[in-house]
Amino acid sequence: MKTTVTFRNLFGLPPRFWVVCSTLLLGFGALATAGAESIGNHPATFDSHGVLLPWTSWGDAMDREVNWYRHCPVESGYPRFVYTTFMDGNYEPMPKRPSFIPATQNGMGIISYLKYHAYKHRRDGWALKVACYMGDYLVKEASTPDEGFYPRFTRSTGWRAKFPQPPDCGSQDDRPYEVEPDKGGIAGYALVLLWEETKEDRYLAQALQNARVLATNMVPATATNSPWPFRVDYRTGAGRGDVSGNMSFILRLFDRLIGHGYKEFEGPREKVWRWVKDVQIPNLAKDGMLWVQFFEDHQEANNQTAWAPLNLARYLLESREKLDPDWRQDAHALIDFTNARFTSVRNGLLLCGEQTHDLEPWGGILSTYGAVLAMYARATATSEFKAVAYQALNYSLYAVSDDGCPGHRASDACRGGWQEDAHTDKLHNVLDALEAFPDWGK
Repeated sequence: MKTTVTFRNLFGLPPRFWVVCSTLLLGFGALATAGAESIGNHPATFDSHGVLLPWTSWGDAMDREVNWYRHCPVESGYPRFVYTTFMDGNYEPMPKRPSFIPATQNGMGIISYLKYHAYKHRRDGWALKVACYMGDYLVKEASTPDEGFYPRFTRSTGWRAKFPQPPDCGSQDDRPYEVEPDKGGIAGYALVLLWEETKEDRYLAQALQNARVLATNMVPATATNSPWPFRVDYRTGAGRGDVSGNMSFILRLFDRLIGHGYKEFEGPREKVWRWVKDVQIPNLAKDGMLWVQFFEDHQEANNQTAWAPLNLARYLLESREKLDPDWRQDAHALIDFTNARFTSVRNGLLLCGEQTHDLEPWGGILSTYGAVLAMYARATATSEFKAVAYQALNYSLYAVSDDGCPGHRASDACRGGWQEDAHTDKLHNVLDALEAFPDWGK
């Protein structure tokens, strides 16, 4: 009994993981003494208890990474990583991977760079400038034409080095004229934050346009479909994929605009929240089929993701009673869902993968997992999940090279790759974890 309690306190996992945890603990000593184990771009370093140690301080790793991006070439008015999803360790586009995910990559990038700007006490003007580069690309280059059911709406996919993106720019698993409504929520929310920081009205205007298009195109949500389909033809409004699991950023967008006096979004916001609270969250304990479809390069109807439940948990942990009186148990249920479906053991550590059809611990999802678990431990004043959070984030930062160039995952040595996973959807996660536990950055 004592051993069982210790495992639960240390790892914060349900009983089905106890055997895995005991195996990990037995293996840690061997890893610590072997000396030849590598993770990402560095030799793995463990302490005497088998805990993976940072290869450098988290603050130093982030500074090296951001400084590496300072040297990225600027072309056509933007740094290359703003309009390129697949970029190698020499800042060069990968010739065989020309597709691009503007909304997620730059939306999460704006959030990352605004948080880094604040982390540096707003003394780093370059960080804010990068956020503006990303915002300007979304506003000027990445909208649908002013026609159809989703006019002037931020594109989910496109092609690198297009200024602007053409009308038929859908790529990856989007069809040429398709957009993903939830990605408009991500971009819109990020642009509201950028407007709050800069007071540049073009950012608010695009956020309002995305929000109004979303409000206009809502459909009645049920036990088998979300308020918007996963994909939609912006010209005709024809949907594809009944469920879009990521509703938290549309909810964030509506909440933020309501806070600025735009009461027109109160009704749509309430409809979204009531579906999330009364239908989607309870589905965690059922078949989980209301948590499918997020990633741009997948279209499998049964593809559950870790990104959607973790990012909803993050919003619950930030807002708490203001959003959900049951925030603690609902956040725990979202984390349990993720642990049960997407975790695996890599390099002797428990890590989180992306989705049913890709369980690799890519940098974006693994750092999201670590951040949300750290936020839960802080918000609940418990040690539950804290150790797993620390290990996951340490592991993800092993992907950063000595010169600061990050790889898109630490499960193998690499430089560059998916820029969302390497950088834009990772930086803000480390900063969220450091807000929860500042000593982790030293």
